[in-house]
Amino acid sequence: MKISIIIPVKPGGAVAALEALRNLEAGSPDHEIIIAEGRKPSRQRNLASAAAEGDLLYFLDDDAAAAPDALKRIAAAFSDEKVAAVGGPSITPATDSCFQRAVARVLSSTLGGGAIRNRYRRHGGLRDTDDCELILCNLAFRKDVFITYGGLDERLYPNEENELIDRLIASGARLLHDPDLFVVRSQRPTLKAFIRQMVTYGRGRAEQSLIARTLSFKALIPAMFAIYIVSLALLPLWWWYFLPAFVYLTAVSFNVLAAAAEEGIAVALRLPMIYTLLHFCYGAGFIAGIIAPRYKAAAGTPEEVLLRRVKRFGLEW
Repeated sequence: MKISIIIPVKPGGAVAALEALRNLEAGSPDHEIIIAEGRKPSRQRNLASAAAEGDLLYFLDDDAAAAPDALKRIAAAFSDEKVAAVGGPSITPATDSCFQRAVARVLSSTLGGGAIRNRYRRHGGLRDTDDCELILCNLAFRKDVFITYGGLDERLYPNEENELIDRLIASGARLLHDPDLFVVRSQRPTLKAFIRQMVTYGRGRAEQSLIARTLSFKALIPAMFAIYIVSLALLPLWWWYFLPAFVYLTAVSFNVLAAAAEEGIAVALRLPMIYTLLHFCYGAGFIAGIIAPRYKAAAGTPEEVLLRRVKRFGLEW
């Protein structure tokens, strides 16, 4: 069973993920590494998948450091022929800044990450799952299934993997989450980059919902939060209208106290701002995606993609 490791990267961009791949355990399954250069990750991954020689496709981001036993774990998971995809979490390194570790703390919490929190923490054991626990920076597919279902919807970025996973689940395919199949990957380093990320995530979810013609209530919650926050500043309100804000701040306060004990005061003090911005920006992005989905305004000319295979360890990287 051969594994094709596929890493999309911007033209001329660094591929830090290669350094961790040097340290794959001895006896790892046969594999190849394909770097896909371009400006549209979903298209890059699709074209690389079509050219891949492996039976399995393992998608990594260019800055995702895979665990030494990653390929062994992937091969073991796919020993069950009913398994169509397996993935694991993206873990923030302890060497990240206080701001980055605070972001990781929020994303991996019930209040912040909610249903997707296990994308950012190692929790539990190998289990059946859905798109809530799978993330494309660390996700493997059976190639024949990926190709049969048309790969990733190139209109989407992000959330292209969520749309494909939804189709796989509808077909009855089995999906697995392995918390020990983790990658180490830093959070966005600045507040501006974090805000842009959350807006983009919200837009991606909205656009996925429009394409799939489905809308879950939990996807609407951040949008309702954003509208509520704006209404606090714009409308003459009665005292009881502030009760949801009080409940929210109380929940944040409990998380701050827990973080202070476990992570330190420098991380904890950043949490109120990060929680609020995460929910508000994601919600604002969701609203923008519903009103003006980007794929409707996208140019029809396909983006060029350059594929190159990386030579074996000790040679060209």
